[in-house]
Amino acid sequence: MIERAAELLRAGRLVAFPTETVYGLGANALDRDAVARIFEAKARPKTSPLIVHVASIEMARNLALEWPSLADRLAQAFWPGPLTLVVRKKPLIPELVTAGLDTVGLRMPAHPIAMELIRAAGIPLAAPSANRFTELSPVTADHVRESLGDAVDLVLDGGPCRVGIESAVLSVVGDEPVLLRPGVISAADLEAIAGPVRRATDPGQGGHASPGQHARHYRPRTPLVLVDGELPAGEGAYLWHTKPRAAAATIEMPRTAVEYAARLYGALHELDHRPGLEWIAVERVPREWEAVTDRLKRAAVNPA
Repeated sequence: MIERAAELLRAGRLVAFPTETVYGLGANALDRDAVARIFEAKARPKTSPLIVHVASIEMARNLALEWPSLADRLAQAFWPGPLTLVVRKKPLIPELVTAGLDTVGLRMPAHPIAMELIRAAGIPLAAPSANRFTELSPVTADHVRESLGDAVDLVLDGGPCRVGIESAVLSVVGDEPVLLRPGVISAADLEAIAGPVRRATDPGQGGHASPGQHARHYRPRTPLVLVDGELPAGEGAYLWHTKPRAAAATIEMPRTAVEYAARLYGALHELDHRPGLEWIAVERVPREWEAVTDRLKRAAVNPA
């Protein structure tokens, strides 16, 4: 199956594959027409760049116009793993991949199927999450099939994703590293190697430096609301980690940030399939759970 998937990718087709974070929708990152199929399948705006997945640090260096020593130290520490590094790109990467910018996000995934696929294909893979734009990211192969249907030429099933939310994205372009999207690798762990890390501001108009910067993102079809106290009127579901409340459906969530992240999208997919729910209420999580807070705020209809 890996060899068939590799053949499809070299032929410019789309293959969904598992990573440790979420399932990716992969295409040859050096083939503009193949990359365009990703945007079409996802109905993704061209202002949102794609992360390019590699199987080695050497492959990443070959795509980078500049590979700072900081990028090398971070890659040595966290790759394979849920960290994307944004660097200056070489011209061989189409501008469609990078939202017209001269930078590209590179990542080495920590999943055996993903790594085997990249090596078998012999090409870097552009691969955003394998779902329609702004919808819940997929953490199983069934989620991919439900969201994208026959827009994907092949889906590789690697079981549930272990990390469960998208990678942290860190720009190492310029004098100061910038966290463009938080992930399960904490800012403190990044700063232990990179020094002080600045948080990104609103990207505004034009191309974004990282995926995941649109205000509306990661949303179930059922409206999601963040709550501190009482639940909304009507019939709904409740995700909680400290304060149980009565609802038509309830899911108790883990009490650590990493475990919560690993469960989040799976729980939301599960509730989104229940008929008759008017809302999904989620108990607010601690602000220091930076990645989970980011995903929930972008998913909620009341993000403040």
